[in-house]
Amino acid sequence: MSHATGTLYIVSAPSGAGKTSLVKSLLEQTENLHVSVSHTTRAMRPGEADGVNYHFTSRERFMELVGHGDFLEHAEVFGNLYGTSQSTVENTLAEGHDLILEIDWQGAQQVRHKLPQAHSIFILPPSQSALRERLTQRGQDAGEVIDKRMAEAVAEMSHYVEFDSLVINDDFTTALDDLKAILRAKHLQTSSQQSRHTRLLQALLSD
Repeated sequence: MSHATGTLYIVSAPSGAGKTSLVKSLLEQTENLHVSVSHTTRAMRPGEADGVNYHFTSRERFMELVGHGDFLEHAEVFGNLYGTSQSTVENTLAEGHDLILEIDWQGAQQVRHKLPQAHSIFILPPSQSALRERLTQRGQDAGEVIDKRMAEAVAEMSHYVEFDSLVINDDFTTALDDLKAILRAKHLQTSSQQSRHTRLLQALLSD
């Protein structure tokens, strides 16, 4: 085998923890790292492209894929269906690419069940007050809307114990470095290094 199989990284966080910005920077600064593109039945928005933002599909086609068992995880959100294709994920990993999947803790449970070798990362805010501040900054939401989002976020955060790695996003640069360290450490595991350096290891051990 000429290359190591890629690693699937599941990244989850409560709303307002800064996951989207961190993942965007991580993708920009990391070679051979891709983001998993989900299937959805929602309509394409202006500026979006099929196969880039999502694989836009009809509800009928989506349900066919569910029937064939092709989704690692799928869920209905506000009347629209979203899902992660197992075949697409497995093909990308087989080609030696690392892949990031941004999903909530429930989706993460489904994926871990089917691909236990995946490495899951949970991103937390530094405090409840920082989280409330970030949720408030997002727009002109009323106090009760913010309260509801806070309650949802606290419920989501209780699932951090199910994840392999935990990153606290207090300082953005530090949190980004932490994510890079997780990826780098994974590459240095013996199984990955064996695949990557087969010839070198054989040469070192030859008489």
